[in-house]
Amino acid sequence: MDINSDDVHDDSPDGPQEESGLAARSSDFRPEYRKKAIRSYVLRAGRMTEGQRNAFSSGWSFYGLRLDDGPIDAENIFGRKAPLVIEIGFGMGDSLLQMASAAPEQDFIGIEVHPPGVGRLIASAEEQQIKNLRVYLADATDVLNECIPANSLHRLQLYFPDPWHKKKHNKRRIVQPQFVQLVRDKLELGGVLHMATDWQHYAEQMLEVLEVAPGFKNTVGQQQYSPRPDYRPLTKFEKRGERLGHGVWDLLYQKRD
Repeated sequence: MDINSDDVHDDSPDGPQEESGLAARSSDFRPEYRKKAIRSYVLRAGRMTEGQRNAFSSGWSFYGLRLDDGPIDAENIFGRKAPLVIEIGFGMGDSLLQMASAAPEQDFIGIEVHPPGVGRLIASAEEQQIKNLRVYLADATDVLNECIPANSLHRLQLYFPDPWHKKKHNKRRIVQPQFVQLVRDKLELGGVLHMATDWQHYAEQMLEVLEVAPGFKNTVGQQQYSPRPDYRPLTKFEKRGERLGHGVWDLLYQKRD
């Protein structure tokens, strides 16, 4: 969700003070972000489980990336040259983990501001010994601006972002012309911006913004929504919505220049 930065609140607990490393400092359970007026999220309350907390201690040194590290070298991070996929707002990480496991030939970076979700993803990745995955606990726009080189992404995924369904809050949605052009700069030629939402009005806004966005083409034809690609897992939330007759809209746009 987008809120004024002065209103950002974080209910993440402090780390155990007797431990060393990332989990020993309360600030390390809070997302990194640079001050700006409007954000596409709100930090929701939620306490971490012991397993999620332990994952920061045991796994952050391998899986974690930081804004202050600056521009990344994906080939150095992953030890190879491979297609790079970024997902913004992966929640608890189930679908991102599934995608990374199903596509070992690709490398994945997740961006999330919810510490329990980051902790759970790291814990699951450790358990399954997933090596082609890294994560930021940070603001997505900051990560794109400061850490992701131009023309480096094979795909950027934005699944079920906060719809800010009240009309007066629509300006807080992350899919805006400025954001789309930031994504365009980071995608390689032929790279894809893949969005999905279960709010029809937001889907219509996404379509409206992308259809006129310079440098993009709709992969299935003008003014068309795409079938869900096989690589995007069907979430439990989505399955429940289908049973209730709720729609889900996928939009795929390719960088053409």
